[in-house]
Formats: sequence, C-alpha cells, structure tokens
Amino acid sequence: MAQINCTQVSEFILVGLTDHQELKMPLFVIFLSIYLFTVVGNLGLILVIRADARLNTPMYFFLSNLAFVDFCYSSVITPKMLGNFLYKQNVISFNACAAQLGFFLAFMTAECLLLASMAYDRYVAICNPLLYMTVMSPRICIQLVAVPYSYSFLVALFHATLTFSLSYCHSNIINHFYCDDMPLLRLTCSDTHSKQLWIFACAGIMFISSLLVVFVSYMYIISAILKMRSAEGRRKAFSTCGSHMLAVTIFYGTLIFMYLQPSSNHSLDTDKMASVFYTVIIPMLNPLIYSFRNKEVKDALKKVVIYRKQTFVFMKLRK
Repeated sequence: MAQINCTQVSEFILVGLTDHQELKMPLFVIFLSIYLFTVVGNLGLILVIRADARLNTPMYFFLSNLAFVDFCYSSVITPKMLGNFLYKQNVISFNACAAQLGFFLAFMTAECLLLASMAYDRYVAICNPLLYMTVMSPRICIQLVAVPYSYSFLVALFHATLTFSLSYCHSNIINHFYCDDMPLLRLTCSDTHSKQLWIFACAGIMFISSLLVVFVSYMYIISAILKMRSAEGRRKAFSTCGSHMLAVTIFYGTLIFMYLQPSSNHSLDTDKMASVFYTVIIPMLNPLIYSFRNKEVKDALKKVVIYRKQTFVFMKLRK
C-alpha cells in the first residue's frame, strides 16, 4: 500500500477579515482605535480601583480581575489582527499559533467563570447584606478568582495540545484573523471527531455550569429585590446588578452562538463576524458598562483626574 507524503506545516497564513484592499486601511484605523481604547479603559479601571480606598471591596476586586482578563484577551488577538490590514500575507509560526490559541482559550474561559463569580458576589450582597463581608472574606474572594484562572489555563493547555498534535499537511491558510479551533480543524488531515466532541463537551459543561450559577443567583436576587418595601432600595439594587447582567448577556449570548452549534452549521465568515464582537468589541464595552453605570467608579475617576490636574499645576508653579 502506498504511503501518503505528508509534510507537517511550520507556519500558517491568516486570511483576516477582508480581501478588499480599499477597506484595509479604514478597518486598521477603526480597530487600532478600539484596541487603544480597550487598553486605556481596562488598565485605567484597574488603576482607579486600586487608587481609591472606597473601592477596596469584593465587587471591585472581581471587577479589576475582569478588566485584567479583558485587557489580556484583547491583546492576544488584536495586534496580530491589525497585521492583517498592513501585510500582504500575515504569517504566524506553528508555535506562535499554538500559543495564541492557548491564551485565547484561557482568557475566554476565565471571563466566563469570573462572570459567574461576580453573580455569586451580587447574590450575597443583596440577599445576605449583613453577612456580606463575612461570607465574601478576602480568602473566599481569592479562591473565587484563583479557581477560574487555574481551571482556564489547564483547559486551554489541554485543548491547544490536542489541536496541535494533529497533522497539518494540506493547506496552511487559516480563514480567520487569529488561530482558533474551528478554522484549524478544517486544515488538518487527521480525524477530528474526538476533538470536536471535546470542544462541545468542555464548552457545554463550562457554559451550562457558569450560566446555572448566574441564573440561580439572579433568581434569588430578583426575588429579594421584589420583596423590598423601599422603591429607592429596589432601584439601587437593580442598578447594582444591571451592569453585570448586561455584560453577561452580551458575552454568553455571543459565545453560545459561536460554539454551541453543530459543526455542519458553522460558516467561517459568520464566525469571523461573531469573533470580532467577543474578542475586540466586548473587551472595549466592559469598562464603559461598569464605569458609566456606576456612580462610585465615576466619583473615583473624577477624584483621580482632579488630583492629577492639581499635581500638574503645582509642578508648573514650582518651576
């Protein structure tokens, strides 16, 4: 029986979002602006939370970790994506592609689980306010962040290893703007049945378990809010949860559309549009959602800006 000549590829070519040259520069400017806003927004949110002692609470501890994940999440994808608009062929090495996939999966999973931890935090704050600081002790808060990080990196390592242990001996052109499982599996000459089962199983278990935590938490939260006699108390409680619910709806909704569907229904062009939303747009939106809808964050931001202005004026006067 003749053997198939199969030479493992050493690099991949990322197709990007568009082949139209006239669109590449405008898209480069748009996505560069979004990325800069994402970096400034998320790192700025972290600095504001750390700088203001009034924000030294469990809720803002989780929020600063979410901002960190969003910053890393976007930074894994966007810089290489911008290269698609500048270079004729955007080449990524085999190892760099594996690293990008691994970090992307790690931060995506971490964001899902952090949103679940934040839902539990809101449940304790509204349903058991007198025990809030006892239940949400520093040790518990660290555990609710450490477990998502640890689990996420283990799952990402498993999936990246499984994907890049397959043989890639056909085309090396990835119809995407970053290294993702679905377009990579289209290129392999190995059997992908077990890999696809692992994707569906891991994504399903993670989404269902984290969504279950969110759903149950908010059932108790809504029940507790409806029992409040004070209209002001109900308004404040809904306002506290509104930002988190908006972030959960956008993020989980996009991921469910992206991953929890049969592979036969996947259109890579449609997936690219969905991927832009949750890898580029959502990390930019989260600082806006949590900042503009949160009075404490806005007050802390004003305080930082005023302090910087006063420091600048004082330094000028000294000169």
